[in-house]
Amino acid sequence: MENYKKLLLANKAWVQDRLALSPYYFQRLADEQTPEYLWIGCSDSRVPAENITGAEAGELFVHRNIANQVSPTDFNILSVLQFAVDVLKVKHVIVCGHYGCGGIKNAISHKHLGLIDHWLCNIKDTYELHKDELDNIADEEARCRKVVELNVQAQLWHLAEFSIIQAAWKKENRPYLHGWVYDLHTGYINELLKLDATSKIPSIYKFDF
Repeated sequence: MENYKKLLLANKAWVQDRLALSPYYFQRLADEQTPEYLWIGCSDSRVPAENITGAEAGELFVHRNIANQVSPTDFNILSVLQFAVDVLKVKHVIVCGHYGCGGIKNAISHKHLGLIDHWLCNIKDTYELHKDELDNIADEEARCRKVVELNVQAQLWHLAEFSIIQAAWKKENRPYLHGWVYDLHTGYINELLKLDATSKIPSIYKFDF
């Protein structure tokens, strides 16, 4: 049997499992989605959002990209964010990175990988911003783990600088922003940073509403 057909067979088994729980399972999902969370995570196949959080279908609105970047020039993530915040009215936005991230490892190296070099530039900027601290970490793995954490925090602050978030903060005092890191070796998620409507951001990034 061709490998991909295993996925189709697994889908059939999954459907039967869901229907065994409730004959209306898919009807309920098809009617509408009302997730409370927007998940911005890495595309890494080892970090499936629903699996590691125990979330059910319909609970997470998910966007994933290489190294969980939040870029103001990426219309993909901006569209996802605007829909999640303004239409779905999510209460929480989570940026979740993970230790052992290939995007982070390549960003802090000098490897030339092609187009993705440009995507990873923001991580290089974060490294440069914390260069003195990072260069003093002798262990390469420990240094990489620190960059993973700094990257998550940087992306969370990027979110706070977006007018989409600030407008929702002003009008409805939501969403909460969460910076998390998933540990591949233990399976646990660690919370690094939490921001909300009361968080202080540099005045240059503030919008008047």
